[in-house]
Amino acid sequence: MSNTIHYNNCPACSGTNIEFVLKAKDETVSHEYFEVWQCNNCTLRFTQDVPDEESIGPYYQSSEYISHSNTSKGMVNKLYHTVRSVTLQTKRKLVEKYSGIKAGNLLDIGAGTGAFAAAMKNAGWYVTGLEPDETARLNAKKDFGIELQPAENLFNLAPDSFDAITLWHVLEHVHRLHEYLDTFHALLKPGGLLMIAVPNYTSFDAETYNGNWAAYDVPRHLYHFSPASMQQLLQAHKFTPANNKPMWFDSFYVSLLSEKYVSGKSNFVKAFFNGLRSNIKALQNASQCSSVIYIAKK
Repeated sequence: MSNTIHYNNCPACSGTNIEFVLKAKDETVSHEYFEVWQCNNCTLRFTQDVPDEESIGPYYQSSEYISHSNTSKGMVNKLYHTVRSVTLQTKRKLVEKYSGIKAGNLLDIGAGTGAFAAAMKNAGWYVTGLEPDETARLNAKKDFGIELQPAENLFNLAPDSFDAITLWHVLEHVHRLHEYLDTFHALLKPGGLLMIAVPNYTSFDAETYNGNWAAYDVPRHLYHFSPASMQQLLQAHKFTPANNKPMWFDSFYVSLLSEKYVSGKSNFVKAFFNGLRSNIKALQNASQCSSVIYIAKK
């Protein structure tokens, strides 16, 4: 029997003004429903009664879970792989721009099957990649020839040793939110770069699909960030927010999955237009994008 966490306080700011906002279904593994609550202080949303760290593992066991299996099965996953080759280079350029260096020590948290870690290594960076899932680590070795370490190794790394730390759709999965952020601060060199990409529940596509929005991805996503909640969280852990950047492809990918959750089939036309409308609304403000990269400095 799994042990669950019931929050009486916001897991980000500890505020007590929290309330239920919607129910979302685990469409990937269990098909259970989970409640999503909101903190009216910092505006974080979070999954209520979520499995604890020791019990969450079975909810990741699916061949459809692309960040662990690297699967190309199905049209949506084929599109994901096509887009990934473009986004990897975009991410590399962002790291170089905001770190101010062309090569250095990089820590990639939740490295999945190692695509980004491999791209940075090939660009001349010394990369330490951490990944909790053993299958994903094996796939990283097989597909990219890169050795990833178990996630627990995070707490054995030397302080002030990294120029940049990256988390691509990872922080929403981390049970020990505050412990991780404090550790990131300790591991970065002075002026070091932290880049965190997470879904944005205040985006147009999130509002369009509501409880069927695929990026809620309960119960694997423990937290659902707004730009305001992320800024407050980073500042609470002594980081200085530097910029927000959009992840334009995510609106299309998430809309495709969301359409499937709504109707049971992939409505490519409708998903494309909802993704496009979401991006148009975010053109003037990256913080309105379906997923946002939050850039901060130590």
